[in-house]
Amino acid sequence: MQKGRILLSVTGFNPRRWMELLSVDREVVLEPDGPTDPSITYAVVWKQRPNVLARLPNLRAIFSIGAGVDHIFTDPGVPDVPIVRVVAENLTQYMTEYVVWRVLDHHRQGMLYRAQQRKKVWHEPPQRPANDISVGIMGLGQLGRAAAAALLALGFRVNGWGRTDRPMAGVTTFSGDGGLIPFLNATDILVVLLPLTPATQGIVNYWLLRELRRRNGLGGAVLINAGRGRLQRDADILRAIEDGTLKEASLDVFEVEPLPRTSPLWSHPRVFVTPHAAATSDPAHLTAPMLAQMDAYERGEPLQNVVDREAGY
Repeated sequence: MQKGRILLSVTGFNPRRWMELLSVDREVVLEPDGPTDPSITYAVVWKQRPNVLARLPNLRAIFSIGAGVDHIFTDPGVPDVPIVRVVAENLTQYMTEYVVWRVLDHHRQGMLYRAQQRKKVWHEPPQRPANDISVGIMGLGQLGRAAAAALLALGFRVNGWGRTDRPMAGVTTFSGDGGLIPFLNATDILVVLLPLTPATQGIVNYWLLRELRRRNGLGGAVLINAGRGRLQRDADILRAIEDGTLKEASLDVFEVEPLPRTSPLWSHPRVFVTPHAAATSDPAHLTAPMLAQMDAYERGEPLQNVVDREAGY
């Protein structure tokens, strides 16, 4: 049976490498031959052009290049076909490295030492052991669970919160609206790895941050967001840092990206900024699993990591 073509529809970066690697097994195009092109059977997308997928009669599945899928649902013309989240070992490894890096940097008072270095100050502040610090992870999916396991191995106490209860050995788990405040009250460093859905948009706001534990071995609460930018309110984070609700923050994502040059987050001494780089989608690792899923699907096997449209992830 002749394999159908892949539509690669992306914005914000050069698709050349993705096209090169996907083309080893199938014909790949950047535009369909008209709005009802019958030759397109799969779409690989990142912030695709609106309505480009709407009328493709033989489209069988949509694959997201990134871990998030909220960018797909902003398109009003997304057809009712399976949407597949990207899941790859290297993506999970990158995110785990980022979370561990930022947790350790806050725990070992990296911001203080960098400030002291600039001023040539030789001073050793008290240091608490990891088991005095509670890290709370919002979002215990694959990325959250991998980060939790790494933090447990380093001796931190770990809490987890999600929409539904997902028990994990060694982690104190909370779920739903009723579990959110108890989770926050028991957390010193908050790590946000939630998907972006209508229910989670803006969830990291001033009132949520006020519930974090401030009397702790760190000298204050810390926020790390490596999930999605629209989970947070940038102005609320600034307010929380300025009034002492937060001690420090590490932010990889923002409400508007790239982060505007006028944003005070760039120069704030207690904010660490990275350019949405916590877990970069590497085509060398992601294209082969996509192609393998397409082949398996055509053999009658089920797709893996399919998005629950009702939940939004």
